[in-house]
Amino acid sequence: MESRAKEILQQVFGFAEFRPAQERVIASVLAEKDTLALLPTGGGKSLCFQIPALTKNGICLVVSPLIALMKDQVDALKSKGIKAAAIYSGMSYREIDTTLDNCIYGDFKFLYVSPERLKVDLFIERFKQMPVNLIAVDEAHCISQWGYDFRPQYLEIAQIRQYHPSVPILALTASATPKVCEDILDKLLMKNPVEFRQSFARENLSFSVRLVENKFEKGVEVLSRIPGTAIWYVRNRQGSQQIAKSLNKLGISASAYHAGMSMADRNAAQEAWKSNKIRVIVSTNAFGMGIDKPDVRVVLHSDLPENLENYYQEAGRAGRDGKKAYAVLMSNEQDFEMVMERAALVYPPLDFIKRVYQCLANFYKLAVGSNNFSSFDFEYSEFARNYDLGVLETFYALKVLEEEGLIALNESFYAPSRAHFLVDPARLYEVQIAYAKLDPVVKILLRTYGGNLFSEYLSIQEAKLAKTLEIPESELIQRLRKLAELEVMDYDQRKDKPQLTFLTPRYDAGKLPLNFKRIEVRRELTLDHAKSMVAYANEKSICRMQFIQEYFGEKSDQNCGICDWCLESKKMKDLEQEEKDFEKSLLETLATHGELSERELLLAMRLSASDKVFSMIRKIEDSGKIKSLSNGNYLLSNHE
Repeated sequence: MESRAKEILQQVFGFAEFRPAQERVIASVLAEKDTLALLPTGGGKSLCFQIPALTKNGICLVVSPLIALMKDQVDALKSKGIKAAAIYSGMSYREIDTTLDNCIYGDFKFLYVSPERLKVDLFIERFKQMPVNLIAVDEAHCISQWGYDFRPQYLEIAQIRQYHPSVPILALTASATPKVCEDILDKLLMKNPVEFRQSFARENLSFSVRLVENKFEKGVEVLSRIPGTAIWYVRNRQGSQQIAKSLNKLGISASAYHAGMSMADRNAAQEAWKSNKIRVIVSTNAFGMGIDKPDVRVVLHSDLPENLENYYQEAGRAGRDGKKAYAVLMSNEQDFEMVMERAALVYPPLDFIKRVYQCLANFYKLAVGSNNFSSFDFEYSEFARNYDLGVLETFYALKVLEEEGLIALNESFYAPSRAHFLVDPARLYEVQIAYAKLDPVVKILLRTYGGNLFSEYLSIQEAKLAKTLEIPESELIQRLRKLAELEVMDYDQRKDKPQLTFLTPRYDAGKLPLNFKRIEVRRELTLDHAKSMVAYANEKSICRMQFIQEYFGEKSDQNCGICDWCLESKKMKDLEQEEKDFEKSLLETLATHGELSERELLLAMRLSASDKVFSMIRKIEDSGKIKSLSNGNYLLSNHE
């Protein structure tokens, strides 16, 4: 089995060797053991479940909250000829139904699901029938209320284990404290688990903090000293655009990247950066998940992240090729105050949370008891303006509603249009005869995408099809909609807006089942996380890497030697040694020659006059070991 795993690594994924820890994790999974793998950023987590799943018969269920990442992984697997599918918010019931059927009967190897889907009857009934070989839980820290990104839907994972009790589970996370790891093992009902923890230390990554007022100036200085690709993280969209514009004016090629841009613009910026056409991507934290660009030389932050987990993940995108790289946090006193103030806002008053929920119900005109698992396009700034709610407070209220399992929010991601014929070829032919205008559309669909359209949903490109048929794209879309109206085809038009899903039937806002105790615990935890982030930025007594390792429960008494604290300590030690050597030489010179003028002293010590030399002489004089006479000459203090 293990030799087969290496064969798959080389032939399917194109890697010669496993990364540290990967091989041991894969061996554990192949031995059918429940496994927890804590692999810090860049550890190659996805291969830890993809390779074992490909060595066995059956399908691997992958639970992940990151829709864009799920989609990227499914596309990447498909491009290698591996059958993979995903189920997430915004898909039609019919498409979910077909996808689940394909996972039972269609020789699929991977099914990616967002956690809120796990308790739906439609999913559970089909899951029972699937030939499951592994359950992989990505971002496993989400199961713990002690983690920084708690998602109650993750608690459903333990419930689905009963349907395949002998199937092993693999939990993966890049950053978790010991308390969170303990919670993962407990909440996932792991039996005799094997744990793998890769060190948080990154030998090639230099962490530093620069306490400055003008962050842009400092960022440009860092970029001028460190050549190569860079990511510059900022807190908001406006900041990403301003910095990118200013960098371009200085001749440093840069592009903004944030959730407010169209998907086409985001993809273009990402591709230009990945192919080194632009040097710096200036982004909100919307950027980076699943971006495995190994040659990033520097990651800059000009705003203090909310917690060390986020900072370590974002900074860790530098230097994945093992070569020297830098993570530079630019901060100041104002930032420390701001991050603490924001932490206090993260859990708004309960009345405000209920008000936001009521406004959502009004926004979508939902009746009490309706719309379980309904998904809608959602732009929260527009929603907040409509109801005169503060944008930031609304964002945090929505996050609490999400943590409480009432709604799911997905960042905007591009989902291409998909089509699937619902009838057999004979019935389809009848429609072609009856509707002359639809005949060429059906023919071009079959010619372009083949007979698989009858068995599964396939991505289609309207612009390409319209060009071939020599008709406007709007006309083609109209005809595709007509095929859907006639119920011979399901046509799910492309979307690239954020999605909001109601995970329960709509409640009366006054009776929202909020877990007050848990909200209070999470509020305190958020403040603690912010304090740790401020403490890291202010750290003056230990190595930065050691601080991070200790935060994640990893004991270390070894300095990294390359962070700003280590370099400053080394500089201080070198200076101390230099001063000691200078003092020894000076005292020996005066002991040998007796009274000497300044010029004679420097000549005897073979030194040139400089501010540094005179400063050291004054320091020795102040210590009382030498004295200067009224004529300006020097003499040992104990000289008679």
